[in-house]
Amino acid sequence: MDDDRFRFHLDEIDNEIIQALKQDGRVPFARIAQRLGVSPGMIRQRYHRLVEEGVLQVVAVTNPLLMGYTMMALIGVKVDGNRLEEIAQEIAAFEEVVYLVLCTGTYDLLVEVLCRNNAHLLEFLTRRLHGVKGVRDTETFIYLKIVKEIYS
Repeated sequence: MDDDRFRFHLDEIDNEIIQALKQDGRVPFARIAQRLGVSPGMIRQRYHRLVEEGVLQVVAVTNPLLMGYTMMALIGVKVDGNRLEEIAQEIAAFEEVVYLVLCTGTYDLLVEVLCRNNAHLLEFLTRRLHGVKGVRDTETFIYLKIVKEIYS
């Protein structure tokens, strides 16, 4: 849908604020303001508007390996279509799930999970994921190495 009523219009200053925060989510408003030649109050006001409108969210990103999660996988899931969204919500509630999308193609859902090790992944697959009523089939792709990961 290409409807301008649902699109938030960003100007150059908004875009510069977003770019600065992508590089360092803790950069002071004063430093952004100095670089752009505007007041820190303007940056603060723009920042709050971007957050309130849902355009911007600043979050902490952790390193799973340093937190004891050595196994990452993407799981393609086929489900009973008449319960697609209900099943997706049930799976999304599992603590191992960090990303879940409904999609087209071979699978109905793509689910990214973080597990401590192989045994944890096996337990997640057999007891939790396949325990969800309506899950028909899965295929698991274990991550060997992340080559590119961006948060933009």
